[in-house]
Amino acid sequence: MFRDRSDAGRQLGELLAGGHDDAVVLGLPRGGVQVACEVARALHAPLDVIAVRKLGVPAQPELAMGAVGEGGVRVLDTDTVELAGVSRSELEAVEAREREEMERRATVLRAGRARLPLQGRTAIVVDDGIATGSTARAACQAAREHGAARVVLAAPVGPGDAWFGDVADEVVVLELPRWLSSIGEAYENFEQLSDEAVIDLLDRAGGRDGDGDGEPPQSAG
Repeated sequence: MFRDRSDAGRQLGELLAGGHDDAVVLGLPRGGVQVACEVARALHAPLDVIAVRKLGVPAQPELAMGAVGEGGVRVLDTDTVELAGVSRSELEAVEAREREEMERRATVLRAGRARLPLQGRTAIVVDDGIATGSTARAACQAAREHGAARVVLAAPVGPGDAWFGDVADEVVVLELPRWLSSIGEAYENFEQLSDEAVIDLLDRAGGRDGDGDGEPPQSAG
């Protein structure tokens, strides 16, 4: 079990350090950014967000039927869509709403700055844990869409590489539990982060350009 996301990020950074030259670390908002901040510090790499949104079944929003990512990326679980009886119009409505929220959040978190260029670089996509994998897959595909030459998916806890070999060149997971009903079970402190906390993390990481050495907030969760 990890104390909090910073603890998980430090452990993940130790594992990743030393083998990823010219990398850009991309945190999934919100919790993944706190983990990614520590990974970027360990790798002396720039930090950015990569915006994704889960597509929830209309009648059961917590059940993922896919995800969308920046650059027009969409990952769809057709089995879930069919089993839940989601119509095409319902799917389109959910996607439109989540894309709007994704763009809003990306704009807010980057504070008007342009997305860091990924062309020809290694993109290390970091989340605080992987459950269904929909958002992680969308993030990896988005990084590739933006020109990353290599994509590494990294998380403190998740199912391992079997689910992601088609979208990531490498998968790094610290803990692979046989059964985990929620990501929060892997943490002593799993407080939710606000947009303001994420912006603070990015600012303390050096304004997304990799040259900062500020300390990350210690109480963000």
